[in-house]
Amino acid sequence: MPAKDTYHDAVKNALIKDGWTITFDPYPIKYEEVKLVADLAGEKTIAATREGQKIVLEIKSFLSRSPMREFETALGQYLIYKTFLSITHPDHKIYLAVGKKIYEKFFTQVAIKLILQKYQVLLLFVDITKEEVIKWTS
Repeated sequence: MPAKDTYHDAVKNALIKDGWTITFDPYPIKYEEVKLVADLAGEKTIAATREGQKIVLEIKSFLSRSPMREFETALGQYLIYKTFLSITHPDHKIYLAVGKKIYEKFFTQVAIKLILQKYQVLLLFVDITKEEVIKWTS
């Protein structure tokens, strides 16, 4: 089993504070002979904005010196998971969860926004220190 990301617990706690029920930690993804593991899965059935929504999250800390290199890896994982989930669990949305600081510093760049839009990457950004959900993108 892969190691948990540095921000795993902070993101998990932020989701719980936001009213989500964590259904898997980690979340197994299987398609044919391929077995993978995403970080979390959750469900929310109370809030009007995401009522009945099921989500899978891949959490990335972006703590290395090269955010672009980490983004390349994260994007690859995200697209693979999204492809398999579209077949095995089409009712689940997948999000890339990142901290507020890297979101503001890296994910707001025009070039990165282009990639996110082109590949329809959904983001969740979290205040890691306060363990609070800041924003969902769609």
